Amino acid sequence: MRTVLLAAAAGLLAVPPAAAQTPSGWRAHDLARPRPPLVTPGGAAVLVPPPSDAVVLFDGAGVDAWRNADGEAAGWVVRGGAMEAVPGSGFVFTRQEFGDVQLHVEWAAPAPPRDSGQGRGNSGVFLMGSYELQVLDSYHNDTYPDGQAGAAYGQYPPLVNASLPPGTWQSYDIVFRRPRFDAGGVLLEPARMTAFQNGVLIQDNVVMWGPTNWLQANPYVAGAPRGPIALQDHGNPVRYRNIWVRPLPEGPPPLAPTLPAAVGVPSAVIDSLIGTYANGGTVMVISTTPAGLTLTLPEGRWQRLIPLSRTEFALGSTAATLTVAATTRGRPARLTFRMGDTVFDLVRVAGPSAGP
Repeated sequence: MRTVLLAAAAGLLAVPPAAAQTPSGWRAHDLARPRPPLVTPGGAAVLVPPPSDAVVLFDGAGVDAWRNADGEAAGWVVRGGAMEAVPGSGFVFTRQEFGDVQLHVEWAAPAPPRDSGQGRGNSGVFLMGSYELQVLDSYHNDTYPDGQAGAAYGQYPPLVNASLPPGTWQSYDIVFRRPRFDAGGVLLEPARMTAFQNGVLIQDNVVMWGPTNWLQANPYVAGAPRGPIALQDHGNPVRYRNIWVRPLPEGPPPLAPTLPAAVGVPSAVIDSLIGTYANGGTVMVISTTPAGLTLTLPEGRWQRLIPLSRTEFALGSTAATLTVAATTRGRPARLTFRMGDTVFDLVRVAGPSAGP
């Protein structure tokens, strides 16, 4: 999708590139993309003990829970209760693997800062080893918005820039839901991520387009339902502390909606239903549309009506029914609406309607 933003007062025309190849309409890492607004968090991260059901990944004492890419001991160092990236040592990965999780990570960019843009305090937190929430010193440091601190890298800039100065302890609290595939490898549900930086919401249940990557949009490929949490060595001595994770219960995979079985109803019965019904300020209209018999609800919402009998009709995507409760001259005069423990009557107030 292309959008054109006209700044009339300044006489400027900004047009995102026509060759956009992402769902956002922006090419990844585009410097012309709008910057997230600045927000000052309440303060630096404070060490808070993990909850009782958490798996502690780093408590300041050692890196036994971590490995390098070859499965051997992690090459990072522990100094002053923090795990510090050693430039050139490579990523570190948890030995335990996870799917759906709540993850808490505290990190600090090097101080004094060096370099600028992507060269300044660069690292990253990877869920399942594939989905990155960017770590970067984004305090008075400009870069492409989908690569700044708190970005779902290459996909979603953070809602706001909630960064603190380099050397200050900052926190990420991440809720991650893994992608789901059926037995044949067909994607049922994409990965989702919600994240807070320093207590400020920065990613709001965003739908990941696929695994994150640099210069490349990776499609979903069915794989193992668990993967390691990884921290990136990007050549900067970024420090981490107080890392813990809570595996989350996973619900059953999504199912296609099961609609009630419709029965054949004479067209005269269908025609007799058409009209407007009300209960106080609640008005509902029954009409025929290309989608079939339709119930139009307040605020323009609508549902298909599925005949269960001559007098009972189910709503297409909600577990609710309409039942003919009273008739006058062969036409419904009152309907009863039932949804869970909600029951009320609707009185006919107008005759045939053209509907939506």
